[in-house]
Amino acid sequence: MQGTVDGFTYGLVTPLVAYFMACLGGALGLRCTARSMLAGGSWRAGWLALGSVAIASGIWTMHFIAMMGFTVEESPVHYDRPTTFASLGVAVLMVGAGIFIVGYQGATGTALFTGGTVTGLGIASMHYLGMAGMRLNGKLAYNTLTVSASVVVAVVAAIAALWAAGQVRGFLWSVGASLVMGLAVSGMHYMGMAALSVHLHGPADGTPAGDSAASLLAPMMIGPLALLCLAGVVVVFDPQMAVGKPDRRPAEIRRPGVPAHPGPVHAGRRPAVRPVRERAYRRSRTPQSR
Repeated sequence: MQGTVDGFTYGLVTPLVAYFMACLGGALGLRCTARSMLAGGSWRAGWLALGSVAIASGIWTMHFIAMMGFTVEESPVHYDRPTTFASLGVAVLMVGAGIFIVGYQGATGTALFTGGTVTGLGIASMHYLGMAGMRLNGKLAYNTLTVSASVVVAVVAAIAALWAAGQVRGFLWSVGASLVMGLAVSGMHYMGMAALSVHLHGPADGTPAGDSAASLLAPMMIGPLALLCLAGVVVVFDPQMAVGKPDRRPAEIRRPGVPAHPGPVHAGRRPAVRPVRERAYRRSRTPQSR
């Protein structure tokens, strides 16, 4: 028996709120990543860690706000607690790995491709692991082609967002990138939901295992929301006031991929103009022959 799946039980409320959370997490995380490009030592690692947590928390919160509007008419939908927690952990670890690659290797082609791919796969893994945590009186099935397309969207969005963060062009630049990233991540989520079909086992004989969305997801979102607020406080206020006075070496030598010191100067090598001056001096000292 085919179940009737509805991903918009509350209309546009859950998609819009989910999109806002994805944009908020993306803006804060990308801004932290951009700040890390101008920092050094342990400050860079701190900014990258904060950015990773902000992006992962925003995406995870977006996913489960959207899931609040997901229902199957013929069966209640519950969630397995350990699997749901694991989806948040996977998001933080994989998004963090991708951001640290770009943060330390610079916004180069190889680093962007590697870091963006890891980040995008982390976003997709979080989504489908969270879906695997659903418990209902039926079996979930996915369309392979649509799932593959959703993973590609996540990877491309992550590469584009990390490239924008690596430009270090100010807060508005990060906001614009986060709007695109939020749209892509939300689109990836609903594309993955469109790939889902539910095959019911039969008439519901009882309540499926796990916790209901209201009893599990609402309390679990307190932690990620608190982390987003913390990242927002750090980003909104001057980072010099939030984390201390950074080292004031020139910005261009602090960015990843740029040498920290200029090339060596060979003391014995004369500038190209000196031989010309010497020849002119010698001609002036030579008596003119008639």
